[in-house]
Amino acid sequence: MNTRPEGAPTLRRPTVADFRSSLGLGLRDFLANPVTDLFFASFFVIVGLIMGWITYATGQTFWLILAVLGFPLVGALAALGFYETSRLRAAGEPIHFPEVLRVVWTSKSGQLPWLATIIVVIFLFWFFLGHMIFALFLGLSPMTNVSTSLEVFLRPDGLMMLGFGTVIGAIFATVVFSLSVLGMPMLLDRDVDFMTAMLRSMSAVRDSFALYILWGIFIGVVTLAAMIPLFLGLFIAMPVLGHATWHLYRRVTGQGPDANR
Repeated sequence: MNTRPEGAPTLRRPTVADFRSSLGLGLRDFLANPVTDLFFASFFVIVGLIMGWITYATGQTFWLILAVLGFPLVGALAALGFYETSRLRAAGEPIHFPEVLRVVWTSKSGQLPWLATIIVVIFLFWFFLGHMIFALFLGLSPMTNVSTSLEVFLRPDGLMMLGFGTVIGAIFATVVFSLSVLGMPMLLDRDVDFMTAMLRSMSAVRDSFALYILWGIFIGVVTLAAMIPLFLGLFIAMPVLGHATWHLYRRVTGQGPDANR
């Protein structure tokens, strides 16, 4: 594996052109390495199908919550496959699947799992708070099953719960996005601890909040749309977005534009 420079890099403010170009380069990387990308994307698809099947078979969201809690670690390691592929391609180095897999596997003993653990803790707190919000607004409701009592959400207290929960959920999603959008690729690119990477990423998002949040919303919408047809759209969406994230990181650290790759 490459010798990584030490310390966090300087992150400049992005432009609209950076996001647009990064997305285009992400699509190029996917088309150039579909087999490797489909392997790593399969983790997202398989986990999504398992989560959906268990929830449907048991009729309980408890298992879905457990799966979601463990997903950030698997997803983070899979995303490294996209980052490493883009890194090799940008450097003009040959892409060998066993070597990419080795880089991803060895990262499990590095700083990345700590960042994934922070994400798990945030998710855990969100689920706890979500149950509190539900109990606060609908705790006395006669509803016994969400799937057969959807009309309860159309009542004033149901609409208030949905609105309040959406706002709180958006805050949690923003925090997770802020600490990971540049933090994860930084852990692959640099010899830096997870706290430094996380805080530097959040600082960068704070300084260009509007652009990064629009980028986060775009990622969320694309991911949600890709999940609708049995999660199969993730085979394309995850690699393209993963590569794009790496190229965005390269650009804001002054390593772009990679336009010739």
